[in-house]
Amino acid sequence: MYEIFADLHVHIGRTKNNKPIKITAARSLNFENIAKECVERKGINVVGIIDCASPYVIEDIEEFLKQGDAYEIEDGGIIYKNKVCIILGSEIETSEINEEGKTGSAHNLCYFPKLKDIKAFSNEMRNHIKNITLSSQRADISAYELIDIVEKYNGVLIPAHAFTPHKSFYGNCTSRLERIFKEKYKKIPAIELGLSSDTFLADKISELETKAFLTNSDAHSLPKIAREYNKMLVEDISYKELFKAIKNEDGRKIICNYGLDPKLGKYHRTYCEVCGKNIEGEAPVTKCNDCDSRNITMGVFDRIEIIKDKKETKSPKNRPPYIYQIPLTFIPGLGGKTIEKLIDNFETEMNILHKLSQDDIEGVVGEKIAKNIVMAREGKLNIQAGGGGVYGKVCGN
Repeated sequence: MYEIFADLHVHIGRTKNNKPIKITAARSLNFENIAKECVERKGINVVGIIDCASPYVIEDIEEFLKQGDAYEIEDGGIIYKNKVCIILGSEIETSEINEEGKTGSAHNLCYFPKLKDIKAFSNEMRNHIKNITLSSQRADISAYELIDIVEKYNGVLIPAHAFTPHKSFYGNCTSRLERIFKEKYKKIPAIELGLSSDTFLADKISELETKAFLTNSDAHSLPKIAREYNKMLVEDISYKELFKAIKNEDGRKIICNYGLDPKLGKYHRTYCEVCGKNIEGEAPVTKCNDCDSRNITMGVFDRIEIIKDKKETKSPKNRPPYIYQIPLTFIPGLGGKTIEKLIDNFETEMNILHKLSQDDIEGVVGEKIAKNIVMAREGKLNIQAGGGGVYGKVCGN
């Protein structure tokens, strides 16, 4: 058994031939570049690429496998340079009816062990999606129906960024996942927390006590890979071992979740669209304190206060710790050139964030930046909360 780092939510912006996949993602974010970034810069051992149901991306994967540096394995996943396992996934938007009878939408992460599985899934989803080539497209089915299609092709469904105000189950579709999935709720092994929530907030909802929590980057550019990630104990890097860890089976497990302080997320607090600022005050905030407007974007912190059913937060005994992690790109004074210098000296971002002493770092980038990196590691930097689609901000020493 050994420890690995896993980020299971990375998008593709364009194919290698520049065909659009995720419109809002960087052009450099293609299948091959993601694999190289994980090996050469990030130190991520398992990466979930969640736009692999696009026929254009499937073409890229097939070409990638022909190059000789990558191969599929029997236990699921694609191994690249014997250092990273790529998990093939698809993010699907489903149509849901909320408690008030209104239509909402939610994103689902669907993971598959083999290329043939996701190809078959893609072919079937053509019947439910207008443009199968693009990322995160709206399907004409609910998640209750989608989970059967995913399982038909040996896959697993996990709710994505479960609390965000847009495109999520708890954010705008329901106060309880079991209401959506009914008798199929037990088939869901985990939820993805999203950047604006953490374990402490999610464990205010009792139905989640049986679900694992995942912290993933939802990366829309190469530098954003591994801004959130999971440390797991496994026997090897494969689809089979990954899901044994998520399900806490046979000694495999999630050791801990590394994630942003929720205040750094884009939707932590409620935001007034009229005043253009976060609304201060005790949660839950449901209208603006200044202009009295209800034209708001509900914050994750406030939404959880509304739907929680526990008087106090108490996590189940087997819940891994959530460790606040500030990525290098968020740390004051760290621009692109300085990050390049650090990686040139210390190989991967995981080494810099987890293993190096302040003296090691100081020798490369100086005392002030080194101190900020170590203070970020120790949770000692001040944070200005984000909201309304704007990230929070880290204040330096």
